[in-house]
Amino acid sequence: MMQNIDGKTRTCGLIGNPVEHTLSPMIHNTLAQMKNHNLVYVPFRVEEAGVEHAVYGAYELNILGMNVTVPHKSAVIPFLQEVDRLAANIGAVNTLVRTEDGYKGYNTDMTGLYRAMMSEHIKIEDAGIILLGAGGAARAVAFMCAHYQAKQVYMLNRSVEKAKQVAQEVNSAVGRACIVPMALSDYKKIPQGKYLAIQGTSVGLYPDVDAVVIEDAEFYQLIHTGYDLIYKPAKTKFMTLVEQAGGKAYHGLKMLLYQGVDAYELWNQTTVSEEEAMQIYEQMKRALGIDE
Repeated sequence: MMQNIDGKTRTCGLIGNPVEHTLSPMIHNTLAQMKNHNLVYVPFRVEEAGVEHAVYGAYELNILGMNVTVPHKSAVIPFLQEVDRLAANIGAVNTLVRTEDGYKGYNTDMTGLYRAMMSEHIKIEDAGIILLGAGGAARAVAFMCAHYQAKQVYMLNRSVEKAKQVAQEVNSAVGRACIVPMALSDYKKIPQGKYLAIQGTSVGLYPDVDAVVIEDAEFYQLIHTGYDLIYKPAKTKFMTLVEQAGGKAYHGLKMLLYQGVDAYELWNQTTVSEEEAMQIYEQMKRALGIDE
């Protein structure tokens, strides 16, 4: 049941376009009830031309914090007081935290992905990783892997030139050559072994559920664990092929959960327990009709 709203209620929210189908209110309003925090979270649809006004207006309205979703994750940056190092490297912000003089930007998409993987006992530090894609999401994942000290990331992409560009950006930012750009067809050049594979493209996203970046069964023999950023469908073809080759496979719903949890913790200077997070995760699965 929603708590009473009074003069002391703090507001958080989401800016983006569209925002009508977001699960973020479920995450944050449930956490507020669990924690007995006098806080409400609402989505705000913001057009591209209104981003500057939305950021400054939210601050003037004493809004405690904001999430930012597509297409504004980069557009908000010029209007922030400060940007966290990981978010600055990625060039995208999804969480604004109120400070004395303005908002500070963070990227909890990537800290949330890291936390989701940790919850499944998936190791990033010193790991060998195969990353599919070199677009916006995959670029962010590459920075996350480098930030958390992955040993080597083989970035496979249809356009090897795009992969080279991203690899150069990441390697330059972290000061070590940990991202290795490759064409999709060159996966056989990856040293023999078992790898964590992260599917960072939109291929396989509903309704195109039968699509996959690489079809070859031989490729999946390289994978001990496959993590797909997609959560709809709950089992992508990528995940199915990983499992058929004997690996473990996970979808991206926990990433969505933990990016919200990380933001809530930043806004409220609190800690969300694993038990509390899993209660919300079950609600999210029910809302999406995921049965696993």
